[in-house]
Amino acid sequence: MRRNHSTTPRLTHVLGSLLLLAAAGVATLGADHTAQAAAPTPLDRVVPAPASVTPGGTPYRITRDTRVRVDGSAEVRRVGGYLAALLRPATGYPLPVTDHGAGGIRLSLTRGDFGAEGYRLHSGAGGVTLTARTPAGLFHGVQTLRQLLPAAVEKKTVQPGPWPVAGGTVRDRPRYAYRGAMLDVSRHFFTVPQVKRYIDQLALYKVNELHLHLSDDQGWRIAVDSWPRLASYGGSTQVGGGRGGFYTKADYREIVRYAASRYLEVVPEIDMPGHTNAALASYARLNCDGVAPPLYTGTEVGFSSLCVAKEATYDFVDDVVRELAALTPGRYLHIGGDEAHSTSHADYVTFMDRVQPVVARYGKTVIGWHQLTGAHPAKGALAQYWGLDDTSAAEKAQVAEAARNGTGLILSPADRTYLDMKYTRDTGPGQDWAGLVEVKRSYDWDPGAYLAGVPASAVRGVEAPLWTENVTDTAEIEYMAFPRLAGAAELGWSPAAGHDWNAYRVRLAAQGPRWDALGIHYYRSPQVPWPAR
Repeated sequence: MRRNHSTTPRLTHVLGSLLLLAAAGVATLGADHTAQAAAPTPLDRVVPAPASVTPGGTPYRITRDTRVRVDGSAEVRRVGGYLAALLRPATGYPLPVTDHGAGGIRLSLTRGDFGAEGYRLHSGAGGVTLTARTPAGLFHGVQTLRQLLPAAVEKKTVQPGPWPVAGGTVRDRPRYAYRGAMLDVSRHFFTVPQVKRYIDQLALYKVNELHLHLSDDQGWRIAVDSWPRLASYGGSTQVGGGRGGFYTKADYREIVRYAASRYLEVVPEIDMPGHTNAALASYARLNCDGVAPPLYTGTEVGFSSLCVAKEATYDFVDDVVRELAALTPGRYLHIGGDEAHSTSHADYVTFMDRVQPVVARYGKTVIGWHQLTGAHPAKGALAQYWGLDDTSAAEKAQVAEAARNGTGLILSPADRTYLDMKYTRDTGPGQDWAGLVEVKRSYDWDPGAYLAGVPASAVRGVEAPLWTENVTDTAEIEYMAFPRLAGAAELGWSPAAGHDWNAYRVRLAAQGPRWDALGIHYYRSPQVPWPAR
């Protein structure tokens, strides 16, 4: 009993000492963890890669006292309001938008060598300053600032922080003026809220063109007052026989408005003379034999054609283009032109020669798929190349000749940028007719040197199309788009000299926690060193 009594205090003392040491260790680990969590994201750890980064100086820390300072213009105030709305939910801070005071986050327009979309971001102990020549430049700078903050800033509930921004300066501007993404709403219809969600995701990566594929064999998706059955009947189904749908003019205006608020321009496409079964089924007089075919819900291509010889066809084209152009403030109207296998070459040339002036008459610039180069591209027209690495030399030469003669090119090689291609044989949904397109393959090419014989000046940009034959909902859109969309955006924005797969895959991996926070369903490619969840 005595020995037990005599040893108990000693044991208690030893245990107490061990507990103190353990507590100290936990405190040290906690301090290290906090320090690590508080370490700001390096200025060059963003996607797309900035043109120039000069790190250094004391980081700025967003706190409850931070204000978003703007100059007097309504556009800058809107960008400032967008930034504050992004940051408030996770930080829990009020972040008032004001044109008074000092410090905080300042957005201002100024003259300078920024171009139409470039910006300068400077961060130091006293605050963050975003400067640009245009509101679009400021908006793109906001996306960079957003990526410099911890991924938890994307969440909709208050997070613990802290919210540091690394010290230094980013000077940035895009390589190409056209940086696009296409969403096929014809094969499967997507609602206005679904399109808005995609717009927000595109904006994060400085994409500035939203190409909407509004008509095809399986569905017509935009209301046309002068031809009402196009939408009510031609839009009533989709691939697989679902109910389909269409955008009223008010719906379409809302998409255009929302895209503009994110500095994206909407490029509407009415595909013709092929891919037109939904229109042919809606109006018998558009068919050469005057007989309307049944609605189509399959996925084959190349079997339909407008009747090139009928004047009714050009009345139809004029009405559709006129109404769609009036709804679309952007510069472009896409007339398709691909896979017109049921139209003779002579008829195809005749049709394009008549339709392109209609687009010009209503104030828009023609875009067509690269088969347009087999006709007579209008002055100023853009051709969108969707061939493969192994497309025939003759077809590539035709495109190159048109480019040398002044036709601008948008590059969308299917075996690089088509977001509906499977990543591997085991991933789905998706197709594989253009091959399997893993993340490295989608990123590891140079748009400026892709097509032999094409002057670098003829390349106007890059677009990543997402066809939806078997993409049916938002989760599938996101799985096919992410992470490849980010790479296409970088190819369009960042200087060619900075394109390096090994560096990119590290920056791309850092986007994973951000996508998790945003609720984006993405493919965790084994080619990318994603952080553990």
